Amino acid sequence: MMEIVVYSTSWCGPCNNAKRLLKERGLDFTEIDIEEIGWSRDDLFKKTGGRTVPQIVFDGKSIGGYDDLLVLDRNGKLNN
Repeated sequence: MMEIVVYSTSWCGPCNNAKRLLKERGLDFTEIDIEEIGWSRDDLFKKTGGRTVPQIVFDGKSIGGYDDLLVLDRNGKLNN
């Protein structure tokens, strides 16, 4: 099973959309709220290569944000 991590914040609309899409596709994921753990945008960049939220990681590889997740979904890559 693929490990999916969503780096997010509580106020982020695209974060909520990404989490909803993953749930709709039946994919389990771990959410990490970067504000709760005290991360800066620089910390997020060091971990994922991106400075905006959400940042989504599949099996240790960053796939980008919500728009990138949508592309994967449109191409049938999120089918569980």
